Amino acid sequence: MKTVRILSVFMLVILMLSGCSSEGSSEKPGNDTPPENTEKSSEKYKVPEYAEAVFHEDMAEGEGDVYIDISAVEQGYVAVSAVSDSRLKFQVITGDTYNYDLKNDGTPSIFPLQSGNGEYTFRVMENIVDNSYAPLYETSADVTLLDEFQPYIRTNNYVKYDRDSKCVKLASEFSADSSDAMDLIDHVFTYVCENIVYDADKASSVTTGYIPDPDETISSRKGICFDYASLTAAMFRSQGIPTKVIFGYVSPDNLYHAWNMIYTSEQGWIVAEFKMDQNNWNRVDLTFSANGANAEFVGDGSNYTDIYQY
Repeated sequence: MKTVRILSVFMLVILMLSGCSSEGSSEKPGNDTPPENTEKSSEKYKVPEYAEAVFHEDMAEGEGDVYIDISAVEQGYVAVSAVSDSRLKFQVITGDTYNYDLKNDGTPSIFPLQSGNGEYTFRVMENIVDNSYAPLYETSADVTLLDEFQPYIRTNNYVKYDRDSKCVKLASEFSADSSDAMDLIDHVFTYVCENIVYDADKASSVTTGYIPDPDETISSRKGICFDYASLTAAMFRSQGIPTKVIFGYVSPDNLYHAWNMIYTSEQGWIVAEFKMDQNNWNRVDLTFSANGANAEFVGDGSNYTDIYQY
């Protein structure tokens, strides 16, 4: 591992464990230590081609004002558009069932196929009375993903961005200044840690069905765990780094929480209590890291229970 990477990681660990203080260590190597070349590599991180996720109106199937687009399921998503005077739900059913709130004004929505390969059923449901829903339209698809990362390199309703989003432009700036994927991860971690604070008032008043806006999180410089996870995922995904948004519970207080899993093929990397393993998904929790949480919450990941992923 290059010296510049070791120093960078060491400094980020200090920042996170001290509550993101801007002060760093001024300690220098002893006189008997030969000077090392800490010059930044001339290599640049190569951003993969931007991965689209769009509603193809000409390929959608449906009835009345309900349309489901399954033309790109191999890319890890399904797109839906529906109009109704009632509340709508969208179901994605495989071995698992995911239920989503669906906009009823015809605005297209993107949902991930996070259960991998297999037979999927897609169903638009309309509210009838109280919490009862009836199906409006249903279709199915036998899904074979191009690869397992497809759902996690694209926008969806929980990680919303496009080419012109503020979060994407900022991530692109970080990419231009990065030598590889790990360098980019360093940039994004540091940015979120130093610029986004936890919004306790929002956490106490947020309602069911809340959907984050990563650009709004950047503008307001604050958010709840869902905002942290969505912003982090948007920045990484737009630059070709597969990233999940995970919902689940964190012990010892059984806290319902959102965090990220990031996949990298780079050399192992340490940030706070998180070890980033080669060719593996790695758990990261910037809500806790950015706000100086102690190891009781961050831990080694064993106190996290994954329930849903997007």
